[in-house]
Amino acid sequence: MLTHDPRFESSDVALVVGAGLGGLAAAMRLGAKGYRVQVLDKLDRAGGRGSSISQNGHRFDLGPTIVTMPEVFEDLWAACGRDFHRDVDLRPMDPFYEMRWEDGSSFKARQSTDAMVAQVAKLSPRDVPGFHKFLKSAKARYKVGFEGLGRRSMHELWETIKVLPKFAQLRADRSILGHARAYVKDERLRMALSFHPLFIGGDPMHVTSMYALVSYLEKEYGVHYAMGGVQAIADAMVRVIEDQGGTVRLGVEVDEILVEGGRASGVSMTDGKKMHAGVVVSNADAGHTYDRLMRNHKRKRWTASKLKRSRWSMGLYVWYFGTKGTAGKWGDVGHHTILSGPRYEGLLRDIFMKGKLADDMSLYLHRPSVTDPSAAPQGDDTWYALSPVPHLGHAEAVDWQAEAPKYREKVAAVLEKTIPGFQDHLSASEEFTPETFRDRYLSPHGSGFSIEPRILQSAWFRPHNVSEEAKGLYLVGAGTHPGAGLPGVISSAEVLGQLVPEAPRVAVAERLAAE
Repeated sequence: MLTHDPRFESSDVALVVGAGLGGLAAAMRLGAKGYRVQVLDKLDRAGGRGSSISQNGHRFDLGPTIVTMPEVFEDLWAACGRDFHRDVDLRPMDPFYEMRWEDGSSFKARQSTDAMVAQVAKLSPRDVPGFHKFLKSAKARYKVGFEGLGRRSMHELWETIKVLPKFAQLRADRSILGHARAYVKDERLRMALSFHPLFIGGDPMHVTSMYALVSYLEKEYGVHYAMGGVQAIADAMVRVIEDQGGTVRLGVEVDEILVEGGRASGVSMTDGKKMHAGVVVSNADAGHTYDRLMRNHKRKRWTASKLKRSRWSMGLYVWYFGTKGTAGKWGDVGHHTILSGPRYEGLLRDIFMKGKLADDMSLYLHRPSVTDPSAAPQGDDTWYALSPVPHLGHAEAVDWQAEAPKYREKVAAVLEKTIPGFQDHLSASEEFTPETFRDRYLSPHGSGFSIEPRILQSAWFRPHNVSEEAKGLYLVGAGTHPGAGLPGVISSAEVLGQLVPEAPRVAVAERLAAE
């Protein structure tokens, strides 16, 4: 039960709605600025989509599984006077992941350029020159798209306008799939170079070619795994917040953001209690923030009708399962495997445009137990199989209560080709559908990654980090700038740190004197 705490009612108090990774990063940034921070979250573990659940000794990382840009965490910890690598055990992965196609061919993504060229040549020797050109284009897009835009505020329209000439030069109007087509001919390579936006909720056929930057980001910074899963990062963030004097309260839910005189003044909880603060940060989904938490406040931009017109990221079906006595089996299946179905573009159209639950699928298969002994009981394996599916906002939404058992059978049939006989060893099982995302994470339409990162839903066009709807209200997380994915949500808190002033000195002095 959340109780009244008079320490948290002054201008140096900051309330953070949501203990997702963006919210925890925001709390750390605010704590470093002298604020007394409280983080409020409805779940029983910190981390939001990056949290975990356990069953029969298996730890299931529920959402993100890789760290692609350790620098954003290192900078966050440094801003708090800490060393990230003293708190989190990060292990480089090599290969990053393996992609497999139904014809038996495969592609292992590696950090070494020579190793990657060898993989390209194995699939299509004629595409090696085009691959080199693609990498060069990816670096240019990283410099503009992430360094130039992703780590600074875009709440002023001019900040977006002034980069438009560079966007035009880089053909940002072209999709990432169209961009891959311009450089390589092999359809498998086109998929390998364009699928990355799916991991932040974007349709490769429609999101901007600027997302080619991910290929450079992987090459430059590598792909890593945090021992203990992303949950270990979230837990380490909580420890930093508590060391700063802040609090993370779980099992409590914010019902409304309070606005007085045009300024966010605090929050009201579902149990009726009110809490007041000088700064309010929402790490809830941007759609939930504006459509639900600010329902009693007239909005100028993010109205219900505008949110309804927005395009949302796809939904996710995720099957978490454990297998007993299998640690020595399927030795060719590593930590990260992508199993490509028979269709790429047709499946994307079904998911994003038609809202149709197709019979075929592509799967991301996660096997952390090959790297991390803490993920499963000794001798066992922990897995999750993730399938992109339509969100719940399409005209004929999928009824997952009816479809989930049938879809699981289809997923199992695909997995049998890679890990034959796995169902004979099942020792734990849990399924998440878009309905789970809607109810657990309060995500509109059960979307996996909030608002889709299309070009006219990015930068200034995306919900701003500093809210236009109320002074003193800020947004972090997947639904705001710069977007989803670990680098994106951690960077949203970096942008927040640039926008929120230092805690008022008078309030801080009074607090310290009282202590």
